[in-house]
Amino acid sequence: MRTPPTLLPEKEFRSHAPGFWAGRNVPAEDWNSPAWQLRNRVTTLAGLEEHLVLAEEERAGVLLSGRKLAMAITPHYFNLIDPLDPEDPIRRQVIPRIEETWEDPDEMSDPCGEDSHMPVPGLVHRYPDRVLFLVTDRCAAYCRYCTRSRVVSGVGEQELHTDHEAAFRYLEKHTEVRDVLLSGGDPLLFSDAKLEAILSRLRAIPHIEFLRIGSRVPIFLPQRITPELCRMLQRHHPLWLSIHTNHPRELTTEVRAALGRLADHGVPLGNQSVLLRGVNDDAEVMKSLVHKLLMCRVRPYYLYQCDLIQGSSHLRASVQAGVEIIEQLRGHTTGYAVPQLVIDAPGGGGKVPVNPDYVLLRDEQRTLIRNFEGRTFEYPEPAMARLR
Repeated sequence: MRTPPTLLPEKEFRSHAPGFWAGRNVPAEDWNSPAWQLRNRVTTLAGLEEHLVLAEEERAGVLLSGRKLAMAITPHYFNLIDPLDPEDPIRRQVIPRIEETWEDPDEMSDPCGEDSHMPVPGLVHRYPDRVLFLVTDRCAAYCRYCTRSRVVSGVGEQELHTDHEAAFRYLEKHTEVRDVLLSGGDPLLFSDAKLEAILSRLRAIPHIEFLRIGSRVPIFLPQRITPELCRMLQRHHPLWLSIHTNHPRELTTEVRAALGRLADHGVPLGNQSVLLRGVNDDAEVMKSLVHKLLMCRVRPYYLYQCDLIQGSSHLRASVQAGVEIIEQLRGHTTGYAVPQLVIDAPGGGGKVPVNPDYVLLRDEQRTLIRNFEGRTFEYPEPAMARLR
């Protein structure tokens, strides 16, 4: 008999309170201020070396980071980093490495083909009934595998010139659009008033049924998720929020409290992870992550194969690794905890689901399938279907 899973102990949600910030005596009112967190981001080599022992690959990467994607790490997120381990899964996500300069002919500056599906600046219309609205080019911290590193942070090869009014006019004319995803950059860096102005303008368009926000702010900057923000978002339902978490250590007590505030205000929460080598390309790590997400009232939604962004080869895991992780989750834990593995087809083909091979044979008479234990079963086709 299998041992039933146990609830995650409270210690799994560790607090990273002010005293952890390099031993400084940061007043709680400062630490809990999103403005203080943003002002005190680590953005320089000297700032890193004040707190961490850097590998040569990291030091060289930081010196070159201003040419591609800026470095910025909030104090909250910085506290999660192991100061002595250059292979730490948290620091691999946010500290540049020299490998970012390696050239790979398979990599692209715009791997999802967004620029070619942009009818007006900043609005991507790739799917029939939904659009991606890139409202800003700034984030609280910068992921080294960022799909939009060409336009975010202000140092990429392009600049993001979003024309908000042109985007609103386009949406007013295109009645087939029912779903708008706000992203960037990170929309939750806007003030409550500025974000509400955008949401209100979209809500005034009759055929837009629901809104989504993609954000890593609850992870990088949970102090931003204030009761006032949550009440404002509540006024624009149906509104969904997709967060981005890759490793279970990212889900601290502060993050769980922020996500709880959003959920308490009726905001459905989903998580999108990116499969990253040395971060979460391990079934046990991923299982811990998805279980903690459910305890935070977040539904694991997508597990992305890392996009072919330039300079990401050292972070990309194999597709097979992702398939094996899904196979070790499905049937071995609740279905709510199993995300859909997808590849965003290079060049703009959209999201393509990738699954383990559960269908062994299919013909007019039957479908032969296997379950998570490797046992095979036969499902007969309905007799009426065979006559057609």
